[in-house]
This record gives sequence, structure tokens and C-alpha cells, in this order.
Amino acid sequence: MSADRHRPTWPKNSPLQRFSPQTWARQQPTYQDADPGLIAASLRWSQQQPSGNWYVLAASTDIRADRPFGAQIGGTELVAWRDAAGALRIGPGACPHLGAPLALAEVDDTALICRWHGMRIGATESTRWCPYPGYDDGVLAWVRLDALGGETPTDTPILGPRPADATMHAVTTVVGVCEPRDIIANRLDPWHGAWFHPYSFARLRVTRTPPREAITEDNHRFVLDVTFRVTRRLGVPVEAEFTCPDPRTVVMRIISGEGAGSVVETHATPMGSGPDGRSRTAVVEAVIADSDRPGFRHAHRALPLLRPLMKHAATRLWRDDMAYAERRYELRTRTRPI
Repeated sequence: MSADRHRPTWPKNSPLQRFSPQTWARQQPTYQDADPGLIAASLRWSQQQPSGNWYVLAASTDIRADRPFGAQIGGTELVAWRDAAGALRIGPGACPHLGAPLALAEVDDTALICRWHGMRIGATESTRWCPYPGYDDGVLAWVRLDALGGETPTDTPILGPRPADATMHAVTTVVGVCEPRDIIANRLDPWHGAWFHPYSFARLRVTRTPPREAITEDNHRFVLDVTFRVTRRLGVPVEAEFTCPDPRTVVMRIISGEGAGSVVETHATPMGSGPDGRSRTAVVEAVIADSDRPGFRHAHRALPLLRPLMKHAATRLWRDDMAYAERRYELRTRTRPI
């Protein structure tokens, strides 16, 4: 009698499935499919989408009521905090008196108190210091900068579909020397996944791509089959799509398989030029997980333990992908002044 008959079968309804790992160098090459013209066409289409002048500022949890949060977007210095009711407040980051950094101010409900001379700022609007519109979607904090965006403003950011319950989420921020379009171009190249991130992805196959011409809202998606690797021989197979709801965002959404409806939102926020005159961009990536399995509710209780693991996995990926985006920026800007 064959020993295989006594080997326990792997449950078909398990989210983890066995697969036969390939030697990295023996994978099917994807360079012929990763058409530079197609990637460029998809990038051009994404850059034509409206943003309503909204920019991701930070994770919602980064903005607190006990201290201000400082940031720079498009060369504009910003300060954000929460008032006593928890509402998000955002404004210029320099005190209108002598330019002190308001990121070091004291929070007093709807106002900031400058530490240089005690000037009270933000409780009421003035011609010297005017707040910016802000929006908190429960995962990310956004700011609307009309002078920077130059588009027709919208009341709220343009978001892609998310799980109805976004409790299970983690947000990672990584800064690199590049521009937002270099980040978006990276995400519009799904073919590099199993080659550049073999520790995370296996059996990646792109099944649908946009056309090289006449890209529209109906046909701009990339669709792929991929296995999220957990161990060398165990992974979670899914079907996922990549879409661009605005020019600085790519959303990967699981459309079938374990965790259907879960999303990874990659937001690219321009920070402005660094001391070397080269552009800096912050990648703010939000992973929002969902599952229809009854046991998924138990994961909510383990969120304090799971969130650091989710952030670690995303940060590891972005260490590699930032190198990709920075290399693209370097090659693109090498022949012209920065």
C-alpha cells in the first residue's frame, strides 16, 4: 500500500495552501510582458485623474490631541493636531509672528500656543494664519492644498473601495528621493513582484492589463493571480486588481480568495526638495484587512500584536520598492537639471 494513502490531505478550505516553490533563477522571465510602453501609458492615464487637491498627511493615529504633528507637503510646512472633541485641525506650520515652528507648540483645544512668545493661533481664522481643510477617513488624515494642487477642489478625498469595517489596518510611511509618479510607476509594474520580492510573492501571473492606447475607467485595471508567501511551501493564493482612484494613489484590492475585499492603498505624497535640491516623496501605505471567516473577529482582539507585524512586512517591501523608484527618478533626471 502506498505511503501517500496514509498522508493526511491538506484541507481545501484552509486559507493557507501548499505550493511547490521554484528556484528564483528558474522562474518564467517577465521582462517581455512588462512592456515599458504599457507601464508608461498606464502612468499617463493615472496622472490625468482628479485629486480634488487632497494629499495624505499621515496615519490617523499619528495626529493626537496632546501634541502637534509637523509635516511638509510640496514645500509647504504644515502643523496638525486634534481639538478636545477629536476633530482634525491643520494649518501652516510657521507662527505668523516670527516664524517659530508650530510643531513644537502647546495644544490648547482648538488653538496652538507658540512656545516663543505665547501667541495663540488657530482658535479663529485671520489673514495672518488660515487653516487648511482636513479630512479623517478613520485610517488616514488628509489635507487639501488648493494652491499646490491647482485643480477644482472637492469636499472630500477621492477614495477607492474599502472594507466596510476598516478596524484591522496598519499604516507604514517611507520617504525616498523621487517624485510621486516614480512611486506610481512602480505599482503599475506588477510583473516585478516575484522577482524583486521573492520572500513575499510566488506564482505571480498577470491575467489582464490595460491597452497601450485609449485607456479608460473601464479598462485601466491590472488583474493578477498571486500567492502571498507565508513559509517556503505555504502561501495564500488570491486574485487581485490594481486601480488608480487619483494621480497619487494605487489601490491593490483582493477580488477573490482569502480576504476578498481587503486592500493595500499606496499613497505618494510630494514633500518638496531636500537640501540637495532633489525631490522627496513620502509613501504612506495603508493595509486594510477583511475576511468573511467567522474566526476573523478574533483577529481584532489581537490587533495590538498584529499591527506591528503588518507594518514590518510593508516596510520590508518598501525598502526594495523605494530603491526601484529612486533608481527610476535618477535615470529620468540624469539628463536634465534637477
